[in-house]
Amino acid sequence: MEPSKKPLNVLVKEINAYIGIVLKNGVEYRGTMVHCDNYMNIILEGVSEHYNGQLVAHYGQVLLRGNNILYIILNATPKKEANHPGK
Repeated sequence: MEPSKKPLNVLVKEINAYIGIVLKNGVEYRGTMVHCDNYMNIILEGVSEHYNGQLVAHYGQVLLRGNNILYIILNATPKKEANHPGK
């Protein structure tokens, strides 16, 4: 596999891009990736948390541990949220 196609290299090229991350427990986080390390621990900013397609919460910044990640959606499109918790 050529170096530019390795998963970590592809991920690092998406710094400052809007992505979606689905965890092994089914929770999805969507936000702007600001950092990624060699263990695929990822820091997102402007995060929305979703479960079963429903908006659960908004967070300023979230650290997601790499070994809990099921898959990552690159170039995700921000969705307009119809229901906001607490409103």
